[in-house]
Amino acid sequence: MSVAMRQPRLSDLVLQLKGLVHVRALLETRGASFAELEAHDDEIARVRTVLARLAGTEAIAGGEPR
Repeated sequence: MSVAMRQPRLSDLVLQLKGLVHVRALLETRGASFAELEAHDDEIARVRTVLARLAGTEAIAGGEPR
């Protein structure tokens, strides 16, 4: 995947991650079950992993981090 094609994907993943973190915080303050919080934690970890891999690929390809 070219650097130009990765940049929108990186932006989408960052936005998704921010949303997941905010929703998880809301769920916690509203007394969500352990299972609900754990599901969000798992998805947050998954998105972080994908983001790190994609960002690492961009760094190796010589792209500038944003």
